[in-house]
Amino acid sequence: MAEKNKKPQVQSTVKDENLIAIRREQMIQGAIKLFKEKGFHRATTREIAKAAGFSIGTLYEYIRTKEDVLYLVCDSIYHHAMERLSSYEIKAGTIEELKEMIREYFLQIDSMVDELTIMYQETKSLSKEAQRYVFAKEFEMVATFERLLQRCVQSGELTMTEQQIHMAANNLVVQGQSWAFRKWALHRQHTLDEYIDMQTTLFISGIKGF
Repeated sequence: MAEKNKKPQVQSTVKDENLIAIRREQMIQGAIKLFKEKGFHRATTREIAKAAGFSIGTLYEYIRTKEDVLYLVCDSIYHHAMERLSSYEIKAGTIEELKEMIREYFLQIDSMVDELTIMYQETKSLSKEAQRYVFAKEFEMVATFERLLQRCVQSGELTMTEQQIHMAANNLVVQGQSWAFRKWALHRQHTLDEYIDMQTTLFISGIKGF
C-alpha cells in the first residue's frame, strides 16, 4: 500500500541528480512566467521548454507531462515558503515572537505573489496523488503556527484550547494568502507594512479574547 501523502516522483531519463535539479529549476522559473501570462491550460510544453531555455526534446528528458511541470512548480513554492518559516526558532513563546513570525510569513507571501496565485488557481489540474501531497504541505504550514501558539500557551502568554489554536492557525495562514490574492486591490489603500500591522493587531486581539 502506498504511503499516505508520499511525495510523488517525477520520472527522468537523466541520472545526474545535480543536472536534474538545475534543469528543473530552470523549468520551474520559466513555467511560472509563462503560466502567469497564459495560464496553465493554454501554455504548451514547447512554450515551457522555450521559456526554460532549452528544446522540447530536452524538456522530456526531465518530465513526462505538462502536469509534472505544474507539480514541480507547486512543490518548489511550498519548499521555499516552509524553508524560510522553519528557520525561525521558537524560543520563549512570547507575543513578540508571534508578531515577528507573522511578519516573516507575510513578507514571504509578498515575495511569492505570482507563484502562489498560480498554484492555487491550478492545483485542481494535478493528479489526485499530487493534490494530496500539496494539501499536506499546506497543513504543515498551519502546523508551524500551531506550534508557536501552543508554546505561547505553555509560557502563559495566551489561554487557548487546542481547537482554538487550530482555528487561529488556519485563519492566520488565510490572512497571509489574502495578500497574494487581493494585493491588486489592497495596495491601493494599504502598504504591505500597514497590512501586516493591521492584520497582526486584529489577530492578536482576537486570540487574546479567548
